[in-house]
Amino acid sequence: MRNPRPLTAAVLFLVPALTVAIVAGQEPGQGNRGVQVSVPEGGRAPAGPANPANRRTGPPMPAPRSADGRALLGGTTTQKGLWLPGPVIPNPLGLPAELPIQPWAKALQANRRQNQLEPHARCKPSGGARVFLTPYGVEIVENRELQRVYVFDEGGPHTFRTIYTDGRTHPRNIQPSYYGHSIGWWEGDTLVVDTVGFNEAFWFDRSGLPHTEQLRTLERFTRIDLDTLRYELTIDDPGAYTAPFTGRIDLRREEDTELFEYVCQQANYAHELMVGEATSVDRTSPIVP
Repeated sequence: MRNPRPLTAAVLFLVPALTVAIVAGQEPGQGNRGVQVSVPEGGRAPAGPANPANRRTGPPMPAPRSADGRALLGGTTTQKGLWLPGPVIPNPLGLPAELPIQPWAKALQANRRQNQLEPHARCKPSGGARVFLTPYGVEIVENRELQRVYVFDEGGPHTFRTIYTDGRTHPRNIQPSYYGHSIGWWEGDTLVVDTVGFNEAFWFDRSGLPHTEQLRTLERFTRIDLDTLRYELTIDDPGAYTAPFTGRIDLRREEDTELFEYVCQQANYAHELMVGEATSVDRTSPIVP
């Protein structure tokens, strides 16, 4: 009888990551090769995100505001809720059809599409815009006393991102990380965030959009109404692209929903998305950073 341990180590891609592949409009033949995967009952939390019953109907309601009149990016002062991606097909970030991508980066993206070995599948943090494309949503919390905004990502890595709004600048020597170093400021109801110091260990989206440590992003978060958060992104990476480019997605709020415990390593039903065209994957590095 074959030892089951290598298979257990290899199949870490959970149902939520599979859902992302479906939501992002992945074409047949890219990684999953059209394989149909069934999820047994109980494979998803009954009150989890993407529950149509928690989506508001009727005309949009105005965005909640703080005592000083500025729109709140998180929930209201009395209700909990998460932000989930709205329509994301065919391009999850609304990026230009033709990107100013360098040849080596284009070849890398093509390889990633054929071999779906995304770090998100191994429970690694999702930097940049990728965190907003996961089907289990994110929670945004603004702490005015500390002058920081937190983005909590529970769909896999159990991590959070910090955006400093206290007027500081970027440090001179930044140790590259998944989330980089983010500083933000308010322009009316819009939080503008400048981020540098990314590592190269994550994908920007499900299509395998590459980047280098030269990456710099400019994000704009605008609460349009109670249920809509507009996310605009400018990507500037001279190491992988010949010019900056922008994208936009409207996140939808799901009320009366909160983050829940998520165990990234259990109950995988999409092992082919972990090995691509290969028969195995190197597991000598730690799964969780």
